[in-house]
Amino acid sequence: MSEQAVTITVFRWAGQWGPFKVNIPCGECSLTKDVIQDTIATELEGIPVELDMRDWLSEWWKPLLKGGWHAPIVLVDGKIVSQGRALNRGLLTEAVIDAYAKRSSITENVVFGKESCPHCVRAKKYLTEANIPFVYRDVVKEPRALYEMLARVKPIIGPKTPVTVPQIWLDGEYVGGASELSEILKTKVEPNPDRGQCSLSPAR
Repeated sequence: MSEQAVTITVFRWAGQWGPFKVNIPCGECSLTKDVIQDTIATELEGIPVELDMRDWLSEWWKPLLKGGWHAPIVLVDGKIVSQGRALNRGLLTEAVIDAYAKRSSITENVVFGKESCPHCVRAKKYLTEANIPFVYRDVVKEPRALYEMLARVKPIIGPKTPVTVPQIWLDGEYVGGASELSEILKTKVEPNPDRGQCSLSPAR
């Protein structure tokens, strides 16, 4: 497994501690494992992930040190994502993408945007007219794109700054919005007071 792999650890209701032994399988633990495996194959396809299944009763003190006490306990890179119930795949997807974004970088031209954003349309037009190939990621239609954009942008702009679209990278370097892109590409555009970005919230 690549050193870039994100580790998902699951402590299931199983194992033995002294004379105590778990004889009844945990249905939610089985569901959690199924959810994880399917999420890895779909939403997390292409992201290196290592799944580590452990018996809670045999190692109960390990998750307890991190605040986990009720199986099934799911950790992503050592941080608890869920416990005591079948796993929500959205929580898992967000946690894994966030962890992976911290150890990987964008190396291509990428525009994160949404269909209803005129600044996203502008940004794509600038790149097309400049004959620059790019990947467009719709953060409304693709949950994975939204999670990745947030994970990559928040460390740059700060946790309290609202995230707008588009968010653009050129050759792996963060650009910002459509107006910043136009400056880089030396594209003549009208002055835009909002710096060429749309809110992720619905327009009012």
